[in-house]
Amino acid sequence: MKVKWLGHSSFLITSDDGVRIITDPYTSGGDLGYTAITEHADVVTLSHDHFDHNNVSSVQGNPQVLKEGKVAKGIEFRGIHSYHDENCGMQRGTNTIFCFQVSGIRFCHLGDLGHVLDDGQVIEIGEVDVLFVPVGGYFTIDAEAATSICRKLKPGVVIPMHYKNNRCSFPIASVEDFLTAKDDVHRVNTSELEFKAGEMPQSTQIIVLEPAL
Repeated sequence: MKVKWLGHSSFLITSDDGVRIITDPYTSGGDLGYTAITEHADVVTLSHDHFDHNNVSSVQGNPQVLKEGKVAKGIEFRGIHSYHDENCGMQRGTNTIFCFQVSGIRFCHLGDLGHVLDDGQVIEIGEVDVLFVPVGGYFTIDAEAATSICRKLKPGVVIPMHYKNNRCSFPIASVEDFLTAKDDVHRVNTSELEFKAGEMPQSTQIIVLEPAL
């Protein structure tokens, strides 16, 4: 199965049998300089209803749109309640963490998580092979909180997202703060990876992708 970083918090996940899932499709323009999404999908997950995460109209085809846990295309998507800030959503509202398994690989997309996970949420998330984690801070958790969450969840692969780069000029940090003093960091010159069940790393690897768009 394949994972492609489109940009920001949006990924295209394609199962071995061709089911296509897009997470948090963004609206391009302004400070969010990624180009428009033109991919088609069968399922779209939305962690919350902000412009840089909810642009379903950009996705081609007729995808099933999920804002909470549900079974779609034979895949169980578990939605875990969380918040977009440290004050129980008083500043930026709620956030849905999506956990799902595709072709034997267990994914967790944290969306715009704004706080460190509590023990109950860690238990609810369970085992994770691939973790998509925001690291830019200000609107989401920062590098320190993201590091703490990675230690709690112990995923096989961590893919950072939602950070400042040459296409996103939001007032947030770059990925470098998160990578500082980390072991097993891989900067790959590609937007796409392939994973196979039973062949995941035994200890956590951090993989920094290049945005496709």
